[in-house]
Amino acid sequence: MAGPLDGLNVVEMEGLGPCPLAGQFLADLGADVIVIVRKAGPPDPTDIVNRGKRSVALDLKSAKGLEAARLLIARADILIEGFRPGVMERLGLGPDPMSALNSRLIYGRMTGWGQEGPLSPTAGHDINYLGLTGVLHAIGRRDAPPPPPLNIGADYAGGTMFLLLGVLSALWERSRSGVGQVVDAAMVDGAAALMSLFHSFLAKGAWKNEREANLLDGGAPFYRTYETADGKFLSVGALEPQFHAELVRIAELPDGDAANQMNAAAWPERHRRYEAIFRTRTRDEWAALFEGSDACVAPVLDWEEAPEHPHMKARGALESVGGVVQAAPAPRFGRTPAPAPAPPPAPGADTSAVLREIGLEPD
Repeated sequence: MAGPLDGLNVVEMEGLGPCPLAGQFLADLGADVIVIVRKAGPPDPTDIVNRGKRSVALDLKSAKGLEAARLLIARADILIEGFRPGVMERLGLGPDPMSALNSRLIYGRMTGWGQEGPLSPTAGHDINYLGLTGVLHAIGRRDAPPPPPLNIGADYAGGTMFLLLGVLSALWERSRSGVGQVVDAAMVDGAAALMSLFHSFLAKGAWKNEREANLLDGGAPFYRTYETADGKFLSVGALEPQFHAELVRIAELPDGDAANQMNAAAWPERHRRYEAIFRTRTRDEWAALFEGSDACVAPVLDWEEAPEHPHMKARGALESVGGVVQAAPAPRFGRTPAPAPAPPPAPGADTSAVLREIGLEPD
């Protein structure tokens, strides 16, 4: 199968974090993604973000390497890069000369702070971007510092996904105008944009400016995790009244809890009571008890357990590629399904073939 993005030509500048993941998702869905890397190297089957791509090693400090890069970009639909502002310009591969070379080029720029603003030239990471947007302040226990929530909030949700939204939106606009444009995707912008619901809550006075005191931050006894008898954990997310009623019924909680679910004054006492109740069985005993119900309860699985869960196995959500467990391509398409994931190429493995495609001899 070719995938829904078959025929889309993407050039990706080698980097770290959200830009390579965006390239992976484009390749997963059938785009021809060519990564320009600094130097050739041995294959690495664990380098999941480079699966399904082609890899070209070019010395961008040499005139011939730069010329090859320009020729690749000249025939591309999309270029994605994740350098600090000014790096591509210093290489001579900035938006102005590349757009002059290829007026249809969509130039996707992925940074933490954005192309402009006081912090734009400085370094940062996911935790910093979340810190500046207010997101990090809202996560974690009230009596402890906010925890690092991996790097999915700003790097990948606010970065990768908004870069993809930007370049594919520009692709749609180009189908009408015939002209490409620059997409400035900043993780700090994307992370802030994801908080629309919480900005609404704040505006309505329905969210307290403190941790573990609200509906979705662990403040509600029916939306949090609980430790079980075996030291493992259960996730409980029974928000809607009908689902909460199922939770109360199956866990044999007091019937009165269902009647005044949203009584926040009672939440702290219920926390303590529910903690004691959920410690009376193991995680898997609780999971079996809730299986098939609408109580919105699921076991908290570790990395090794997740691929073996019956639902994850039935959907093939996690699969082994070259002996490495990884996520299957997503989302799924009915008429143009994504091709099966391929192992990542060795850095520079496709240099000769790609150079010949653009009319250059590898030597």
